[in-house]
Amino acid sequence: MSVTISIKHALKKYGENVIIPDLNVDIKEGEFFTLLGPSGCGKTTLLRMIAGFNSIEGGDFYFNENRINDLDPAKRNIGMVFQNYAIFPHMTVRKNVEFGLKNRKLPKDEVRKKADEFMKLMHVDEYAERLPERLSGGQQQRVALARALCIEPDVLLFDEPLSNLDAKLRVEMRTVIKNIQHSVGITTVYVTHDQEEAMAVSDRIAVMSAGVIQHVGTPKNIYQRPANLFVSTFIGRSNVMKGEKLVVEGGRTYVVTKSGYKAEFTNILPEYQKDQEVILSVRPEEFLLNPDASAEGIAATVDDCVFLGLNTHYFVHLESGEEVEIIQESSIDSTLQPGTKIRLTMNTSKVNIFTADGSANILTGVCNDCV
Repeated sequence: MSVTISIKHALKKYGENVIIPDLNVDIKEGEFFTLLGPSGCGKTTLLRMIAGFNSIEGGDFYFNENRINDLDPAKRNIGMVFQNYAIFPHMTVRKNVEFGLKNRKLPKDEVRKKADEFMKLMHVDEYAERLPERLSGGQQQRVALARALCIEPDVLLFDEPLSNLDAKLRVEMRTVIKNIQHSVGITTVYVTHDQEEAMAVSDRIAVMSAGVIQHVGTPKNIYQRPANLFVSTFIGRSNVMKGEKLVVEGGRTYVVTKSGYKAEFTNILPEYQKDQEVILSVRPEEFLLNPDASAEGIAATVDDCVFLGLNTHYFVHLESGEEVEIIQESSIDSTLQPGTKIRLTMNTSKVNIFTADGSANILTGVCNDCV
């Protein structure tokens, strides 16, 4: 049975050092929910508080209506998959998968049946009698996942489960994890610092910094309309242009860059439609490059270009001295060489604009922890 997870005013301290000051989040039944953030932001600490491995200094944790703050970890009915697999090296694959079932004192035939079912589900049934040392990293992680799932937990917890795998295996295993989670429908909390991994597997993501959730939303929403500058720069790459001006003229709202380029924006929230200094966040694919140096736009000079097959990455500097990256679909024609004078415009429907301190996105369409 899956559960909802509700966390209200969570507080975590080590002595006088506050790791999580006051955290609130609700995770839906059957949802794949990811805690994403840089190292030391508190995401693993929060996961271990849910699991019962860390003490809770304040706040309330609920599985459905049941408060679990003081519930023994063994009674929370969770399955956990760790970064280092944590499978027993002296036990065969079968014995590893059966371990949790035997601890629950299930009948021998039921233990075997369930272990067979989940080994087959994770495609490790052919290795049932092997020791872990004879398995690849990906196979060991599949065993760890089979062991976590076969006890039919209410909640499945992942702590950086793919960090020890090579790039190709990480992509393969994240697909496996996503597909299995969707098929079994267990409420899942997943911790990672890898933005691409989070985007690939999650129903919703909570981006964390210094123990505070900055933005909760779908991968699409967080990428396209980040709640603040931190989220914008942490999720994917972004060119940050500070000190630009927002001006209102004749009932229309424009951004005027330091180079004098003027672009109209029709999606500014009403309360921000006034003259002020702003920060632009322009992802590399949101710059539009024009090789005609006499055209309208921001004057720039190509410093370097990198051809990567489908796309070509250009690194340029603006007249203002700012350096930006541009990604364009590669053309059959030759790439622009260093020193080439160009003009840049922006896809204003996708560019994000933040207050001068970066604390808020001033555009419509930002959905932070909304339904």
